[in-house]
Amino acid sequence: MRWISNNLVPGGWVYIVVFAVMTIFFCFFYTAITFQPVDVAENLKKQSAFIPGVRPGKATAEYIDAVLTRITVGGALYVAAVVTVPTLLQARWNVPFYLGGTSLMIVVGVALDFAQQVESHLITRHYEGLTGAKGSRIRARNA
Repeated sequence: MRWISNNLVPGGWVYIVVFAVMTIFFCFFYTAITFQPVDVAENLKKQSAFIPGVRPGKATAEYIDAVLTRITVGGALYVAAVVTVPTLLQARWNVPFYLGGTSLMIVVGVALDFAQQVESHLITRHYEGLTGAKGSRIRARNA
């Protein structure tokens, strides 16, 4: 236990490696929980849709799973780099980073979601004005 407490300090190599490995693991875990290739293949089959060059059913599920694995590998490596680079910068070169990589990801995610909600709200209000609903700003022309 003493070795673990001495080596798992932020900025240490063991900490950074464990953090990166856990980040990659949880990227794969989250993808496996939220996206089911078999269900997607069944839905495509029910809708008479298909992926060109791939037979419907089990072959489609295997193809989707293979593509999903490739995408997840790239995404997981990227996320691991994003969350570990600030720690490396702080520990090795004393760069004053006040937010860690995870915090940066949360801030960017919240900012993008907020921008999307504002845009959705503005579009909704714009369409309400075009439909002539109560409180509409569009007025008839005086001819």
